[in-house]
Amino acid sequence: MVREWDPKTASADELRSMLDSLNAVLMADLPDDPLWQESYLREYLAETMPGERRISWLAEEPSGNGGPPRVVGHANVLLLGDIGVVELLIHPKARRAGLAREMLAQAARKTYHEGFSVIGAEVVGGTPAVTFFESVGFVREYTETRSVLRLNSVDWLSLGEMARGIGAGYHLEFCPGGPPDDLLDAYAKAKAELREVDDGDLDLRPSSYDPQRLRASLDCLHRRGMKPYIVLAIHEKTGDVAGLTEVVVPAQHPTRADQYDTIVVQDHRGYGIDRAIKARMLFELRSAEPKLAEVQTWNAQANESMLKVNAELGFQPDREWYEYGADLADILRRLEHGV
Repeated sequence: MVREWDPKTASADELRSMLDSLNAVLMADLPDDPLWQESYLREYLAETMPGERRISWLAEEPSGNGGPPRVVGHANVLLLGDIGVVELLIHPKARRAGLAREMLAQAARKTYHEGFSVIGAEVVGGTPAVTFFESVGFVREYTETRSVLRLNSVDWLSLGEMARGIGAGYHLEFCPGGPPDDLLDAYAKAKAELREVDDGDLDLRPSSYDPQRLRASLDCLHRRGMKPYIVLAIHEKTGDVAGLTEVVVPAQHPTRADQYDTIVVQDHRGYGIDRAIKARMLFELRSAEPKLAEVQTWNAQANESMLKVNAELGFQPDREWYEYGADLADILRRLEHGV
């Protein structure tokens, strides 16, 4: 049975069963990834940014022992801007029975009735989801490579040299939790550099550029149990943020952190800022998060400079990550008429 589901009001049994299903998917499709924990799971699934909404569905089957039903599928669509972004997971034991098509059809229909005409999806390379989304009409529009750094393999001596290798006239500031209010405007101005880059990304995980929305984004991360750490490079003459790097440690998988944006403002490139801020971040994480074992990051292959920096830090390419887009009316036609 597939039904619309609200994680805000879900029972503890539903959340635990959904977590079991998620971890079964990870063990089958991403066996080297850490399993998720129950900590902040409800908040992770329910909290959104102002102006965004998430609608979720569960697929359940009888447990067979008189207990609560077992979750065998979960779908949600995040409505943001002019696109609906769908996520879909099916327990490995429930695959190839039409459940993915049924759940995607419900999500696509709801998104269409909400007034959206485009749907997107982020899909992990080398998993059955690639074949599935392509079979129903999604088109691959953007490719990134995920790389993983294992902290027990870091050359900390070389890393220290990188952290100190910033040009004269700059200094680094570590901001656990987010930038202080007196740097928020300068921080937002630096992040706005991303608006000028058209690399084909569908913006399924858009960055925030306006100071007020940036603060709301940071607050949303905290509510979802995702602790942000930021290192800033400050241009001493002007007080401008010349560069920044962001890492988030999620309560749901606290042994592996997620790299978010790393930006060096155009006028400040060539002074070793990119290496210095990322190296400093790793030192701060080692102290602030002693249980942390890994950091994962995503980069387009065209971003040669950042790929080079990541390789120098010790990141190892893991697998490709794809962004797909599709016309909603076409997807619904295919799903509802078996095309």
